[in-house]
Amino acid sequence: MASFQRYLTQQGQKWLFKTDTGVDPKTGKRRTTTRRGFKTKKEAQLAASKLEQEIASGLFLQNDNLTYKEVFNQWYENHSKTIKVSTKKRIESMFKKHILPRFGKLKIKDITRSYCQEMINDIASSISSVNDIKIQVNQVFKYAMKMDIILKNPLEYVTIPKQKNELIHDSSEKDERNYWKKEEIKKFLTITNQELSLRDHVLFHLLIYTGARKGELLALIWNDIDFEAGSLRLSKTLFYSEGQHLFQTSKTKESKRLISLGTQTLSLLKKWQIQQKEENLALGNRNRDDIVFTRAEGTPLRSAYLNEKLNIIIKKHNLHRITIHGLRHTHASLLFEADATIKEVQERLGHSDIKMTMNIYTHVTDYLKEQTAEKFHRYLEL
Repeated sequence: MASFQRYLTQQGQKWLFKTDTGVDPKTGKRRTTTRRGFKTKKEAQLAASKLEQEIASGLFLQNDNLTYKEVFNQWYENHSKTIKVSTKKRIESMFKKHILPRFGKLKIKDITRSYCQEMINDIASSISSVNDIKIQVNQVFKYAMKMDIILKNPLEYVTIPKQKNELIHDSSEKDERNYWKKEEIKKFLTITNQELSLRDHVLFHLLIYTGARKGELLALIWNDIDFEAGSLRLSKTLFYSEGQHLFQTSKTKESKRLISLGTQTLSLLKKWQIQQKEENLALGNRNRDDIVFTRAEGTPLRSAYLNEKLNIIIKKHNLHRITIHGLRHTHASLLFEADATIKEVQERLGHSDIKMTMNIYTHVTDYLKEQTAEKFHRYLEL
């Protein structure tokens, strides 16, 4: 039963009530809650009656004063133990920069759907990765529901507004292609062969000829390469955090893969292996981890190194601008041109979801589109 009490404030007389809310499972002791600010005793009695009904029906939430940040801390304490260092760093940055400044100080039970929509709109106005942020915000709300901290998820039904570039459909503005065509690749590799070190030329050759991720190639050791079988094993990635290089296992089972290599690629790798051994002997370096691509002193290459080299060459020779990831896209596009199936491309690139492969397929080169048209015309002429 609730107890009622009258008290004085600067605004005049008010009423409060106290009532038992059940047993604390951690301590085994009874818990009470106090509600204040009622103008009359009748108002306090009605509120107490409603609360007692909630308690009886199991709808009362014991932790209704927790802030979003406090719930985030609970969730992340458990979640952080199940993810890799690279993922932890990305999630922590996302919450610190974009989520906690907007949600952190609010009581989680008071966050409304309209507020969530307003915040998502605000984020979307300046950040293209708004969907990733929404997913992380939602993780905390889902945890709060699971732990009976809130009854409803305020992020449910909240939508992501269209980006400005998605709303523009001008035929004069084509999507910037992030891949090279065959002739552009030949020109680029001729330049890297003439102007870069053998190590860097081999790295760019592998990016184009294998479709491997940059981090996968930087994590390669010589035992990953089978010269007799003509294959390359990709099972880990290089990640730089807090002043040290870390080798992490691949994110998904699909990322762990064995891919075939051509004779030209194997020949280049063998040539680089011999040169690396000679350089290490001359400089007295120890490549204890037997890493394929290292700096002169034997330590792993910086993750940003290849990005910088690619940008320098593109600017110097006025090449079509693409990113390092664009070389992976290039490999996939050429596989499609060579009549590889979607499944074959998915397996070679290590995509866990075939939708990722299909996305590349829909942006395939103009050459493939022309070939498709020619096939259609030839079929009609039969």
